[in-house]
Amino acid sequence: MKQTIQKNKFVELNYKVIDEKTGQVLSTVEFPLSYVHGADQVLAAQVTAELEGRAQGDVIEISIDGNLIFGARDEALVFTDRIENVPEEFREVGTKILMENEKGEPKEFIVTRMDDETLTVDGNNPLCGRDLVFKLEILTVRDATEEEIEAGTKVVDGPDIDVDPDRIVPI
Repeated sequence: MKQTIQKNKFVELNYKVIDEKTGQVLSTVEFPLSYVHGADQVLAAQVTAELEGRAQGDVIEISIDGNLIFGARDEALVFTDRIENVPEEFREVGTKILMENEKGEPKEFIVTRMDDETLTVDGNNPLCGRDLVFKLEILTVRDATEEEIEAGTKVVDGPDIDVDPDRIVPI
């Protein structure tokens, strides 16, 4: 009998996020995503709720309003400036730029438009304001180990590395 997704089950899946109106694939995972159901909120609550009771091999599609996950679009986070005011390395659509507000809090912006005279950056999540379809393929469902439950995901043994805190260089 197949195991079903429930609390403390280890789950691996692939997913795509699709724009419901255009059918365009907006996001996809490069490697399977793994988590422990009920121990880690790696996925949106609406998606996690739909996975409950599903089994390995299931493929499901979930329609979600992007505003519920990523918030409503805020036009105050869209800025256009003259191209000569923007450093060369940022003059390409799709470039991500990390900026800080006056409180020193980081915020990621994406270059969304550019022409000969201006460049526009947008700090909104690219998925907000869209009707989305999450298409999920469940690859693995099994009992999670105690270590996995504690970590909320797969625990991989790696080299034991001792780090001298005096030698850490900030980036």
